[in-house]
Amino acid sequence: MVDAVTAGSDGHSIRVGGRSIATDQLGFLVDPGQWDPAVAEALAARAAIELGPDHWTMIRFVRDWYESRQAVPEARRLLASMKAELGEDKATRRYLHRLFPHGYGPDLCKIAGMTMPRKVMLDV
Repeated sequence: MVDAVTAGSDGHSIRVGGRSIATDQLGFLVDPGQWDPAVAEALAARAAIELGPDHWTMIRFVRDWYESRQAVPEARRLLASMKAELGEDKATRRYLHRLFPHGYGPDLCKIAGMTMPRKVMLDV
C-alpha cells in the first residue's frame, strides 16, 4: 500500500508500508535492493497501471536477470523469454506497450525496481 509520495531536497521518495524508499526525479529506485512486490504495486499505481499476471511474468524476468547479471536486460531478451513464457502472440513490442504504455524502460524497468537504464529511451 502506498502511504504517500513525498519530494525530498535531493530527489523524491515513496512511502510503502511505513518505509520511505528513495527514488530519482523520474521515479526510478535509487537502490534496487529496496524493491519488493509492495513497492512494485506502489510504482505501478503511480503510473496508473494495474498489475496482472503477464505484468508479473515480465517483472520477474527483469528482476531475475538483474539479480544474476547486475544489469537490465535488453528488450529483445525480454521478448524472447516472453515467447516461451506467454506464447508467440504476446511476445511482441505491441503487447509490451499495451501492458506498459510508456515503454519498457519508463514503466517496466521502473516498476521492477531498477535504476534508470542507460538506454531507457532507445530500446523500445
